[in-house]
Amino acid sequence: METLAPIILFLFVLFLLLGTGVWVGLALLGVAFVGMELFTSRPAGDAMITVIWAASSSWTLTALPLFIWMGEILYRTRLSEDMFRGLAPWMARLPGGLLHTNVVGCTVFAAVSGSSAATLTTVGKMSVPELRKRDYPEKMVIGTLAGAATLGLMIPPSLTLIVYGVTINESITKLFMAGILPGLVLAGLFMGYIAIYAKVSKNYKPQPEPQMTFREKLANSRFLLPVIALIIVVIGSMYTGLATATEAAALGVIGSLALAAGQGSLTWKTFGESLMGATRTSAMVALILAGAAFLSLSMGFTGLPRALAAWIADMQLSRFELLMALLVFYIVIGCFLDGISSVVLTMAVVEPMVRAAGIDAIWFGIFVVVVVEMAQITPPIGFNLFVLQGMTRHEMTYIARAALPMFALMVVMVFILIAFPELATWLPENMRTRP
Repeated sequence: METLAPIILFLFVLFLLLGTGVWVGLALLGVAFVGMELFTSRPAGDAMITVIWAASSSWTLTALPLFIWMGEILYRTRLSEDMFRGLAPWMARLPGGLLHTNVVGCTVFAAVSGSSAATLTTVGKMSVPELRKRDYPEKMVIGTLAGAATLGLMIPPSLTLIVYGVTINESITKLFMAGILPGLVLAGLFMGYIAIYAKVSKNYKPQPEPQMTFREKLANSRFLLPVIALIIVVIGSMYTGLATATEAAALGVIGSLALAAGQGSLTWKTFGESLMGATRTSAMVALILAGAAFLSLSMGFTGLPRALAAWIADMQLSRFELLMALLVFYIVIGCFLDGISSVVLTMAVVEPMVRAAGIDAIWFGIFVVVVVEMAQITPPIGFNLFVLQGMTRHEMTYIARAALPMFALMVVMVFILIAFPELATWLPENMRTRP
């Protein structure tokens, strides 16, 4: 009963503030302030100032605005058009045809943006009109795009992984490396589904693409070379130990500016828009992180995380049972909060029980990101669904139904991760570090 009272109060105040439209970051600060006032003797204002400064002055956190800025710069280039021209000749002969450009295009852009919404918008604004023009099934066009865009949360540089790493004090670079193989496996699952659907469905009759010689395919591939080079520089510098995540982010910004200038897309207007877009997103994430840090301190004073961890331990759940419980928990909470908010809001409680169960924190970060990806395509707050609704003018229920097979494949990916944990741990364990 001593533990139940703070839980009820925290949840009541949180949902009251979120329900009245208060920003997530301010809602977290409000809940923490109420908890400090009612359950501790420490001055709430003094504690809030101290913990927000400590959370905001982390050097690791500087990678966040830099990676966001890199994605904003590339979002304003002709990258989507160039990607389609470069990928289409190679994808056309695969079972399922040009629908694979949704998945491969999102995978490529995810490796330079870190944002699911930016990936969806950049790839979608080019692929949707082109695929419609070639009579591809509308539900498959929308569903594959909604699912594949979530790869922006897993494939480095992932903003969600940066926030997770800062929240639990784990290496951002190792988390980035951990996301590569699971991200590619998930992309492979999406492409496999497209191939099977194309073979099984009787209504899958897109217009055939004109034949191209190998030389012509290679000529079109030149449009992909700049972004592939940028991916190699950013991810390769981290894997080889030549750069930290923050240094790699700085390299990424310089590379994206050079890429935009080379395309003729870099003007003072686009430069200013990218800077302001990155500033707005960074400020939003920073406010959420500040609120989460204060809430973690407040919960720590009440003893709530320790009590919940002890309660879970008393239930004697196996690792698999605990992961299944957390899977359902994150799917439910993801219906009402965005991915970053879900991570920072829950880690104060979830981290102790995960570590107590002997689950690797790096692996668990990838597990959480896969589950948070599901939240991007689940109503009522699935952010990708809103972006696609604005892009395609379809009803929300239509888009959600189209994305349902992608949701099922993400559930399959969770079980693959549990069965083969090395997918997420092999690269971090074998990456080079600075002497």
